[in-house]
Amino acid sequence: MLSGAPGLPLSSPFDDDKLHEECGVYGVFGAQGAASFVALGLHALQHRGQEAAGIVSHDATTGEFHTVRRLGYVRDNFTSAKVIAALPGTHALGHVRYSTAGGKGATAIRDVQPLYAELNSGGFSIAHNGNLVNADALRAELIERGSIFQSSSDTECIVHLMARSIQKTVAERMKDALRRVEGAFSVVAITRSKLIGVRDPLGVRPLALGRVGDTWILSSETCALDIVGAELVRDVEPGEMVIISKEGVESIFPFTRAKPRFCIFEYVYFSRPDSVIDGLSVYEARRRIGAELAREAPVEADLVCPVPDSGTPAAIGFSQQSGIPFAMGIIRNQYVGRTFIEPSEQIRNMGVRLKLNVNRAVIAGKRVVLVDDSVVRGTTSLKIKEMVLDAGAREVHLRVASPPTVWPCFYGVDTPEKDKLLAAQMTEEQMRAHLGVDSIRFVSLDGLYRACGIDEGRDAAAPRFCDACFSGDYPVPPSDQIAKGKIKLPNSR
Repeated sequence: MLSGAPGLPLSSPFDDDKLHEECGVYGVFGAQGAASFVALGLHALQHRGQEAAGIVSHDATTGEFHTVRRLGYVRDNFTSAKVIAALPGTHALGHVRYSTAGGKGATAIRDVQPLYAELNSGGFSIAHNGNLVNADALRAELIERGSIFQSSSDTECIVHLMARSIQKTVAERMKDALRRVEGAFSVVAITRSKLIGVRDPLGVRPLALGRVGDTWILSSETCALDIVGAELVRDVEPGEMVIISKEGVESIFPFTRAKPRFCIFEYVYFSRPDSVIDGLSVYEARRRIGAELAREAPVEADLVCPVPDSGTPAAIGFSQQSGIPFAMGIIRNQYVGRTFIEPSEQIRNMGVRLKLNVNRAVIAGKRVVLVDDSVVRGTTSLKIKEMVLDAGAREVHLRVASPPTVWPCFYGVDTPEKDKLLAAQMTEEQMRAHLGVDSIRFVSLDGLYRACGIDEGRDAAAPRFCDACFSGDYPVPPSDQIAKGKIKLPNSR
């Protein structure tokens, strides 16, 4: 819907037609006022989750953990000195949330992370980016054995598995627990004396290690290191656990080694363009995708216009490769955050215009190439095309900086069911006719791999990325969904 309760972010048709990353995590160790660092880091990670945010800190002076968890944006909840003062300590953990597991669009305060628990080995707090594909089965098993769940979050399964472990330390209990889970996870936790970060064996979700002075930081993205002046030390490796204490950083590999399958959509859309993942600039990857598009799907046109903001780097690459001038033919209103207008049907239909407006002076009379990052349901593409034609464009050619999205994601992304995905129901020509554009082309999967640094393209026998939303090749079978009969896989690895 278009409006929300005070403090909750706007949800418009523009938002609803995008894939959403579930969350972002940020941990700080060894800084006076660590919660201030975390609040800044969460600001930089706000794009990864806009429904809720939370911070937990540990104060070594009193031995106590302190928690503030709120619904809504970081800026609305973690900018006051009073809130930060309520989170004393030299290490802290933060999380921004967009719900996938636990009910889409139904975030309750009980589901807001980080979660906190007391074990006989001491208190700890944990936050998770990703999704556990066997969470339903684990939850049923744990409840049968007496566990009492307080949230609908799959992260709580990890907490209960840790509680049942016979190991002595939080880190050892976490190893035990994570060996039971399936799916994608980048987990960050704090104890009374440590900061711990873990990536799943396939490394589906990102996690970076940074440092500023004597302070160590774990972050979902490097852009959140930049905001506090930290340097990137390295990516946490797939299957790695890092344990940070006063003694330094310990690295262990508690899982069976596997070939990494990092989520390629992080390069397409999820991550901020100023982040660097596995040595590759996200901005540069998107620019290269645009150049691949121009080579694979040339067109005679007068202007290349991005669908802002995520389509901008790809549009620049398309323009550079094709020689067609780049222009900001669509302008994004950066100040639309939420609205309290009643969601009448007329207002719903204005949802895209709240965020985007066509620059008529640029568009009128021109043959326009629109470059967008993806097509999900197609509702936004249809509305934007109509806006561009209303502004006087002679032709509209849609170029998409990802292959057709034909399969849902189960690894921490809010994806519509398969029958709601436009590319799963229509051929490319049918999509062109449905959207009413003069042409539509998607970058090939091989082209996407080349843009992300794999010059030979995709090796079907051993793909380097998780590209299940395009290929249906799920590196970890979504066992809960299969058990419910909600999905039949063409293949999985």
